[in-house]
This record gives sequence, C-alpha cells and structure tokens, in this order.
Amino acid sequence: MNISSTQSTSATATAAANAGTSAAKPAMISSDFTTFIKMLTTQMQNQDPMNPMESSDYAVQLATFSGVEQQVRTNQLLESLASQMGGTGIAQYAGWVGMEAQVTAPVPAYGQPITLDPVLRPDADSGVLVVYDQYNREAARLNLTPGGGQVVWDGTDGKGRALPQGLYSFKAESLKEGAVLGLDAVPAYARVAEVRSQSDGVRLVLEGGSEVAPDTITALRAAPTMMPES
Repeated sequence: MNISSTQSTSATATAAANAGTSAAKPAMISSDFTTFIKMLTTQMQNQDPMNPMESSDYAVQLATFSGVEQQVRTNQLLESLASQMGGTGIAQYAGWVGMEAQVTAPVPAYGQPITLDPVLRPDADSGVLVVYDQYNREAARLNLTPGGGQVVWDGTDGKGRALPQGLYSFKAESLKEGAVLGLDAVPAYARVAEVRSQSDGVRLVLEGGSEVAPDTITALRAAPTMMPES
C-alpha cells in the first residue's frame, strides 16, 4: 500500500468533512481552514522521505477544500436571497388584503350573498349547483341553466330555509338527459384577510380561515361592503 497516497486521501476526506460541518455553522469556516492547514503541514512533516508526495497532490487537496468552502458560502448567499424574496412576495400581494378573490377553496357564509361562477360541461342540457358544508356534506342543490353565467347564492337550501353560518364549497353537476356527466369545482368570491410567507411560498388567508396560493386565484375584485360580524 502507498502510505503517502493513503495519507493524502485521509486528509482530503477530513478537510471535506470539516467543510461540510461548516455549512451548518458558517462562522466556523475560518477555523476549519486553519485546522486543514495544520493537518496538511503535519502530513508534509511526516511523509515518507523516500517517497514524498507530489506538489500536485497538495494542490488537489487545497482545491478540494477551497471548493467546499465556496459552496458553503454560495449556499449562504442563496438562503439570504430566498429570505429577501419571501419578504418581497408579501409586499407584492399586500394590496390584495381587503379585496375579494375568486377561489375554489371553502368560503364563509355569514348571511351575505356569495357570487359564484358555475360552468357546465359543453354537452350538458341541464345542471345542478351542489353546496357542501365545512364537513363536505351536501347541504343544498340548486338548478342551473347552461350558459347562465354567474349566480348569487343567498345562503339558503333552495327552499328558502337559511343554512347555518360557516364555510361552504360548491360544485357544478352537469347533466345530459338526466345522466350525470361529472362534477366540477365552482369558484366563489371571498375576502382576503391576510398575506403570509411560509416555507412553501406565499399564502393568502381568506375570511373564515381558508389558505390559498396566489396562483390559484382566478379573479380579483374590490369588496363591495364589509362582511357583517357573526
């Protein structure tokens, strides 16, 4: 076995390990480099005089440590940029607070009318608006007309009876000659109450507590009135 080659591999692996630890503790990079130099110096002092290391081997070890060190610093820079971008994202959507966003997430019904945008499938000759409560239970069924455009739901079950206040979601059931073609989510308008920066990106919090990503919003409009208190 070539002793000098083994020593070189050991020193390189140790230096890389020290540099990897510094990624978790950036302040230790300078200390790790000092340790690496001491190890490299000790390696030079204890090498086999009959079979000394090539100068190129030292250069490889230095380059390896330097590369790891630079990668750590690059990661730090990327983390800093990501943090700054997160803050910028919040500022970008701050103007949406107080406006009404069109979403397919559950929206609150507190006695106020809710604007819906149901779209039936092209082959449908009739349809039904299916209303679901916060437990995903069917709460109401209302007739829809193909091509009828937006509708306003008044919070009742279709027979004039008011449903309990809470979160509701909607689907359009497309029918052809009485046969169900399918169910499709129906967008509804709800007020944006808050903007949050989370680990997976910016989230908009709606009145009632539902959270949605900005790219899931299909329309935005000024809120006509303040939502009545429950």
